[in-house]
Amino acid sequence: MEKKEDMFTNANVKIEEMERMRRATGIPLITAPLSHQGHGAVSNPEVLEKPVRRKYTAEYKRRILRQAESCKESGQMGALLRREGLYSSNLTTWRRQAERGTLEALSPRKRGPKYQKPDPSVRQIAQLEKENQKLRHKLRQAEFIIEAQKKIAEILQMDQKEERDS
Repeated sequence: MEKKEDMFTNANVKIEEMERMRRATGIPLITAPLSHQGHGAVSNPEVLEKPVRRKYTAEYKRRILRQAESCKESGQMGALLRREGLYSSNLTTWRRQAERGTLEALSPRKRGPKYQKPDPSVRQIAQLEKENQKLRHKLRQAEFIIEAQKKIAEILQMDQKEERDS
């Protein structure tokens, strides 16, 4: 009986430790109730509809860099990264940004192409090209109609000549 209680207590302690740690994504672990077989924690199986990109302030980056520099014993750096849910590449990138010495490098940046004010001449050129295409289409139609009229006129003239000859 004591073994089962010890096993249950040890499992609860492990679950509590796991709950305190966060995954690299920043989502805390979710625990499932323990059954008598001794199964442990289960991560959340649901997939988020749209993942949210984490943004770090310049002050947060500086604080983490200071804490990383103060890590002297082996394992402290890994514990810091796990606790904060970061990757070592984050520290590498932030160190490079700090070496550049600009506050802008440490603040989060909006991703994607930058907005550019549209050039009014580009709009006008597009409009003129569209108008040019319409006029070319009308010209082709007019040429087709003229050719058809010429052929009809030739046929009618041939018919009139045949009627005169007969």
